[in-house]
Amino acid sequence: MTFVLRAAVGRTVWLLPTLLRGSDKIRTFSGINNTYMNVTANTGRRLAAEWEPQSFVQLTWPHAGTDWAPYLDQAYDCFLAIARAVAARSDLLVVTRDAASTEAQLRQAGVAMRADTGRGAVLFEALTDDTWARDHAFITTVDDGRCVLHDFRFNGWGAKFAAGRDNAINGALWRGGVVCGADYEDDMDTVLEGGSIESDGRGTILTTSCCLFAPNRNGYTSKAEAEAMLCGRLGAERVLWLDHGSLAGDDTDGHIDTLARLCPDDTIVYVGCDDHTDGDFEGLAAMEGELQALRTADGAPYRLLRLPMAAPAYYDGERLPATYANFLIMNSAVLMPCYGDDERDAAAAEVLQRAFPDREIVGIDCRVLIRQHGSLHCVTMQYPEGVGLRTVTKQ
Repeated sequence: MTFVLRAAVGRTVWLLPTLLRGSDKIRTFSGINNTYMNVTANTGRRLAAEWEPQSFVQLTWPHAGTDWAPYLDQAYDCFLAIARAVAARSDLLVVTRDAASTEAQLRQAGVAMRADTGRGAVLFEALTDDTWARDHAFITTVDDGRCVLHDFRFNGWGAKFAAGRDNAINGALWRGGVVCGADYEDDMDTVLEGGSIESDGRGTILTTSCCLFAPNRNGYTSKAEAEAMLCGRLGAERVLWLDHGSLAGDDTDGHIDTLARLCPDDTIVYVGCDDHTDGDFEGLAAMEGELQALRTADGAPYRLLRLPMAAPAYYDGERLPATYANFLIMNSAVLMPCYGDDERDAAAAEVLQRAFPDREIVGIDCRVLIRQHGSLHCVTMQYPEGVGLRTVTKQ
């Protein structure tokens, strides 16, 4: 179903001299127990909020050498639907193993091409392992108005899956001049996935302890260590932690973008569960309590909007992590995953329309995506205004 509802050590840093600034000691919020600690922050830097003006969105295309192979045509249909929705509203970067074949697919599906219309899809050919752009693509901060592209290490969610080729995509894009107009920062000494962090663009980062402390990532033993990284690298002034909440079938160890999302006007949209027999109920109920206890930088409660729990979905007898929280915010629209349940899909769209009254809510059928344990936000990455996109077909 597709519907539309209207409405620094060990790193290489390439920066302009004017961007090299001092650091200050700040206080960051840790968890819901009102404890703070002093860490060193990059005072000129902030992690852009997803709802800020964007330049383009990235997709990494599926192919027969990925785990999509058993149902590749269905995967193509979903990616083409996402590509159409994105390219109709902004530029789209498609990283693909075979640019000629993918371009033919896009054209046949009616996806706008920038070469034809001045806005739309731009292709870049590179070797890829999989398709989860949210976690292997650049994470972009803004430093005194200048964008900085952070190339963190992607290791397949704690060495669960092969990721060497996907981990090399950012470097290829940078060297090829495809992603341009910004500064490049080599953060390969640190594992950080885009799906594990949420930002309000004003210094607050929301994340989960189960992911950042998961094995085979960075080996953090305290929140202080993780906070020091988030503040030093991304300019965070406050780090809000969720210690509960997870979805059965999730491979990411509890990415925040499957559970709770920061939205404009001090709003958090989150997944709620009413079925006491659901295995996810207890953790999500505890997470809801944590969210109710969180406070904004001004000390006020957040405005909380509760998304419905997607109906349990299974494939080959395995529970899949279907979630309405895995939506993509764009300049004029919000792309929302749908799961073939008209009533719940519509209810989720109504919640998102309340969070984004100035944007169109566009539903994309993502039932095939959850077979590989991700959804719409997981396969996309937005780039804020100020990052350029050039047409260079191959690395």
